[in-house]
Amino acid sequence: MTDITDDIAEEISFQGFDDYCKLLKNLLNDVLQREVGTEFVDKLERNLTLAQSACNLRFAGIEDTAELLEKQLASEISKMTLEEALTFARAFSHYLNLMGIAETHHRVRKTRNLAHLSKSCDEVFNQLLHSGKSGDELYESVCNQEVEIVLTAHPTQINRRTLQYKHVRIAHLLEYNDRPDLTQEDREILIEDLVREITSIWQTDELRRHKPTPVDEARAGLHIVEQSLWKAVPHFLRRVSNALKKHTGKSLPLTCTPIKFGSWMGGDRDGNPNVTAKVTRDVSLLSRWMAIDLYIREVDSLRFELSMTRCSDKLSREAHDILEQETSPEDRHESWNQPMSGNQTKLHGQQAPPLPTQLPARADLPACTECGDDGGSHPKLELPGTGYMPLSRQDAQGSSNSESSFHESGHGSSKSIANGSFANSNSHQSAPSPRGSFTSSQLLAQRKLFAESKIGRSSFQKLLEPSPPERPGIAPYRIVLGHVKDKLMKARRRLELLLEDLPCEYESWDYYETTDQLLEPLLLCYESLQSCGAGVLADGRLVDLIRRVTTFGMVLMKLDLRQESGRHSEALDAITKYLDMGSYSEWDEEKKLEFLTRELKSKRPLVPPTIQVAPDVKEVLDTFRVAAELGSDSLGAYVISMASNASDVLAVELLQKDARLAVSGELGRPCPGGTLRVVPLFETVKDLRGAGSVIRKLLSIDWYSEHIVKNHNGHQEVMVGYSDSGKDAGRFTAAWELYKAQEDVAAACKEHKVKVTLFHGRGGSIGRGGGPTYLAIQSQPPGSVMGTLRSTEQGEMVQAKFGLPHSAVRQLEIYTTAVLLATLKPPELPREEKWRNLMDEISEISCRSYRSTVYENPEFLAYFHEATPQAELGFLNIGSRPTRRKSSTGIGHLRAIPWVFAWTQTRFVLPAWLGVGAGLKGVCEKGHTEDLKAMYKEWPFFQSTIDLIEMILGKADIPIAKHYDEVLVSDKNRRELGAELRRELLTTEKCVLVVSGHGKLSENNRSLRRLIESRLPYLNPMNLLQVEILKRLRSDDDNHKLRDALLITINGIAAGMRNTG
Repeated sequence: MTDITDDIAEEISFQGFDDYCKLLKNLLNDVLQREVGTEFVDKLERNLTLAQSACNLRFAGIEDTAELLEKQLASEISKMTLEEALTFARAFSHYLNLMGIAETHHRVRKTRNLAHLSKSCDEVFNQLLHSGKSGDELYESVCNQEVEIVLTAHPTQINRRTLQYKHVRIAHLLEYNDRPDLTQEDREILIEDLVREITSIWQTDELRRHKPTPVDEARAGLHIVEQSLWKAVPHFLRRVSNALKKHTGKSLPLTCTPIKFGSWMGGDRDGNPNVTAKVTRDVSLLSRWMAIDLYIREVDSLRFELSMTRCSDKLSREAHDILEQETSPEDRHESWNQPMSGNQTKLHGQQAPPLPTQLPARADLPACTECGDDGGSHPKLELPGTGYMPLSRQDAQGSSNSESSFHESGHGSSKSIANGSFANSNSHQSAPSPRGSFTSSQLLAQRKLFAESKIGRSSFQKLLEPSPPERPGIAPYRIVLGHVKDKLMKARRRLELLLEDLPCEYESWDYYETTDQLLEPLLLCYESLQSCGAGVLADGRLVDLIRRVTTFGMVLMKLDLRQESGRHSEALDAITKYLDMGSYSEWDEEKKLEFLTRELKSKRPLVPPTIQVAPDVKEVLDTFRVAAELGSDSLGAYVISMASNASDVLAVELLQKDARLAVSGELGRPCPGGTLRVVPLFETVKDLRGAGSVIRKLLSIDWYSEHIVKNHNGHQEVMVGYSDSGKDAGRFTAAWELYKAQEDVAAACKEHKVKVTLFHGRGGSIGRGGGPTYLAIQSQPPGSVMGTLRSTEQGEMVQAKFGLPHSAVRQLEIYTTAVLLATLKPPELPREEKWRNLMDEISEISCRSYRSTVYENPEFLAYFHEATPQAELGFLNIGSRPTRRKSSTGIGHLRAIPWVFAWTQTRFVLPAWLGVGAGLKGVCEKGHTEDLKAMYKEWPFFQSTIDLIEMILGKADIPIAKHYDEVLVSDKNRRELGAELRRELLTTEKCVLVVSGHGKLSENNRSLRRLIESRLPYLNPMNLLQVEILKRLRSDDDNHKLRDALLITINGIAAGMRNTG
């Protein structure tokens, strides 16, 4: 009876999803009727009907008839002209994107309607208390938890940012449509808005015509913060605090946050020559600029809200001290109303960008409503001052020290930033001289211009402003917050000058540099409101701002640096040769460690300032110099990819120490912030197996162990890579080696009484370590998640998980509760040693099978190039870095992303399952089937590994993969290889189902199966079209229209598969 009820509930739940899919499809068809004509739309519908019929027959098990219909569909597609193929590709690509929007909305709405949300703070806190954990233990664990989500620019986000914004607008419209109080007129207006958005999407070029720069990628990451995370974080922290209060009686401390954010965008230079030291500096400054800009908007709104006069004595004294600092009554008046907001001019000599580079304020909301900042589904009335402040004297004129406010509109609209430069609306004025040649006469001339611009404005401005208050009636909160805004404005202006390499005359006390400096006056206001009985006001917008400052700091996301270990060896080799010390790269490990330790203990710099080195080496040294100038206040970790020895870590420590000595010597004072954490990244199977030994060796070195205690609070961070290990040995072997490596690293740190944080380099797809966050964290080895975790979120997953505030809140909650459970109730160890032995055996067979196909079969490389669009992926312009680390055509130097991306396009998803079937079958044939079933039921790690493989097998499609081979693979032997691999896929499916006990794939996740099946009538024709276009393009490779059509099919298939690489 329960099963029937669940089925009915699921049908009801999916009815809304089906309705929205139908609505968006019909609206797109209406747009297409106008844009391309009825005749072509009818042809689209005929093809869709053929595809739907074939899918229905396959679901019913009538394979032969389904194959006939698919051949008929392929025949129809092969007869299309190039123009028809291009339009067909665009239409079906948009169908799939719109279905994705409906699916996301369906998930959000389903979550909202649940009375008891699984994996929520409320549920997990309650679960832990009932399992015997004390309230104090729960409270301490939550308050001390440190989770950092690191956003990366890995090239897997297929959609242009312009289209992403339009998709967000449609999502908001669907959310608005769920309101029960809409009138018929409201709904008609909403439909008109949807039609406008879909028309705009259709008339927009889907393809990036140029590769993004690293700064473009960084800007995209900052926009995720602005459009979503900025709203989501206070909501999430309120949810945590309320759950803590309910279950422990104590709220989350104001300056405590269990989650923070990091970024690789603009710092990841591994194999990407476009990420230079200057790019890293500019991106870091840009991130600071965005943080301060967002704080200015919040302080403006808070000043309007906190208009009361009652306050604590301490706050009153602070307000009077601020007034005393002013030199004239006019200045006092301005300080109360709108202090130091600057003039409206922009930097001189810069042309305004031809296109907007940032989402305009409220552009992501429907025209028929304005949603509140809290992300709620009902609009909130915007009173004057909550988002809009009257134009004050300083908004209309320049301040005495020539500060610049970049188009501060009522809603604090976004500023125009392009490639690290700031747009200029006064292009008729001459550009200031570069740093060093800016003469005093030029400065005087500029100040005269500013003074003249004030003439005639002051009297008019007084009519717009209230009369200045007398001292007994001052609004103290407004004075204090006005002073905060004044310093924030100066901080923002200073960053603009630094980005433009212009003279900066601000003293350090004029602006905010650290998080604590900004928190101090905000906490003063909070304590004052609480002491005056206005706690309800204190716990509103002010608490949200304090929590934002705590979470985002002054940089929004600290920037990690990443470089390949060989580049550091090359740099040290050049230095040792220059100093006649020998060739560092030729020394053995012990000699390297002896040299590095000796130099690290030395108090003198190693690198002479006059050293002449090759450009590649100079870039490495310049990066360390920038790291020294910015310090740990702006930067996070220095990650060493392809790390394999202790010397790889000490090499970075030495180069970092040397750069800090040089910079502090030039500055005449210590470098800002502390030294960066140095994090080895173990990626290949060989390096993973040696990870524990490397950490033991490092921690046994006196200098290093003392350094860790002194500078990093006895904390060692280690990163494990999922992508290259999967490409190296197959998904199953990679998963097991990663598990054992984490165990070994955690044990090594425990032996040396050092706390460890594991940093997981997970991709979006299963083949690169992706999958459900909760499942992944809950299946980590016991003791590897002790209240701390770092994890990357890459490419398309950033937008999918954090692109909308509601989705972001849910993801942040899942991260928090999963880490908490893994800390307080670690997953079970393997019940018996036999299970570990079986895993070793499965892994060995799986790895051997995988490598014999991928690396040892002489036909495989040619088969891979023919059967997939791998060679054509480079035309996508979706990332700033090359697709290969080195100029080799082999699989070894191909990056993991295009490797997985190409197989995902053909629906074969080979990297996620190849070798798994052979491993499971080999063990089952030795009589261990029952053992595997027991492992699946009782060992979380094994269960999650099998479940993820089963999930990806549900997305694989043998008939589609076969069609690629039949049309595109020319050689008989290579076609036979494809047939053999398809048989291997069937074997894998059978073995996985035997182990899981499921009757069919995804039986334990009917919702996922239903969603996948709903996409197939649109996805299958896209694959058939891609095959036809590839066939034509490979005999006419200079045809740009064919190339465009192919790239659009790649976009559409990525949307349908819901991941890329």
